[in-house]
Amino acid sequence: MVIKNGRIIENNSLVYKDILIKNDIIEKIDNNLFDDEIIDVKGALIMPGGVDVHVHFREPGYEYKETIKTGSLAAAKGGFTTVLAMPNLNPVPDTSENLKIEEEIIKKDALINVYPYVASTMGQKGEIKADIKSCADRVYSISDDGMPVNNLDVLKSVMLDALKYDLVLCSHSEDKSKELGSAESEYSAVRAEIKLAKEIGCRYHFCHLSTKESYDAIRKARKEGYKNITCEVSPHHLTLNKGMMLIPNGNFKMNPPLRAYNDMDASIKALIDGTVDLIATDHAPHSEIEKQREYSKCPNGIIGLETSFPIIYTQFVKTGLISLDRFLDLMVYNPIKIFKLPERKLKEGYKADICVLDIDNPHIYEKKEILSKSCNSPFIGNEYYGFNILTICGGKIVYKKGA
Repeated sequence: MVIKNGRIIENNSLVYKDILIKNDIIEKIDNNLFDDEIIDVKGALIMPGGVDVHVHFREPGYEYKETIKTGSLAAAKGGFTTVLAMPNLNPVPDTSENLKIEEEIIKKDALINVYPYVASTMGQKGEIKADIKSCADRVYSISDDGMPVNNLDVLKSVMLDALKYDLVLCSHSEDKSKELGSAESEYSAVRAEIKLAKEIGCRYHFCHLSTKESYDAIRKARKEGYKNITCEVSPHHLTLNKGMMLIPNGNFKMNPPLRAYNDMDASIKALIDGTVDLIATDHAPHSEIEKQREYSKCPNGIIGLETSFPIIYTQFVKTGLISLDRFLDLMVYNPIKIFKLPERKLKEGYKADICVLDIDNPHIYEKKEILSKSCNSPFIGNEYYGFNILTICGGKIVYKKGA
């Protein structure tokens, strides 16, 4: 297979190259390559497949929202070839036996690389540490995500396991003693957890940060020499703020919630100055019935895998706010490095995990095109550049626009 007439990123510039794929491997990157199967991408951007370390695929337990199959299809459509799936499932992957249930579904149904999290605590209840030891050689990361661990003694015990088994511990930071959903509830927890993580020395990753004070706490820790703290931001906290929601709309409801304009601006500045290490969607599907409930009663979360690349490309690369190289780092290389995932590069000899983005032609995101099982997106109807048109994972086409 040859991907022909595409552009790749070399030294922060776009260069025309063809990509020859043989036996699941990138065999040659050059000009004037030919093979029996040729895919002409007509100047589109060829990149390594995206890596999203924060998705919710809902299976086992909540298959009416999403499944491994539909979630991985949505990821493939969005240009992602690797995702890490959060543990808010039934059963929770808090023991070897429970993790195996999820692993078997992944093995059977996943179209891309899907790596599960092990939970931090049993049942994600924040009281008793999960059986991390029995799962440590099968995962890259630990989290209770939406059920933040506020008991610092329990959290310290989980941190010690993260250190012992060299896993990333990921935190949805929220101090339950504060007003839930408030900016203070986030940054209060961030500050406390940084202090403890510095004491233990584990790799500690903050999920979907959304406040100026949280980013300032990250900057302070790094200035003090602590290098094991990393953080992510989600596309919605970079491009939406609570002032944009004129009437209550469940598709704009997530946790952390949309913040004030100043916090959105702080997220943008943190992305540009390097405080933010990576983009993660927090892809969180819910049924249409759930999202149409009264706003106060509908669940938190939006889908994001199909729109992450175009939002970041349009709002930040096309506008010149970040470079092409920074785009690669945020969407691919930093997640791999921070989570110590199997290496993927658009280079000869590497596994062919590839996406192809149409960066020249705008496209309006429509409900009818969504491949996730759910359609709870605030970005429906918006126009962006950079939608994915082709995804290859392990040398196999897993998504092709129009096919």
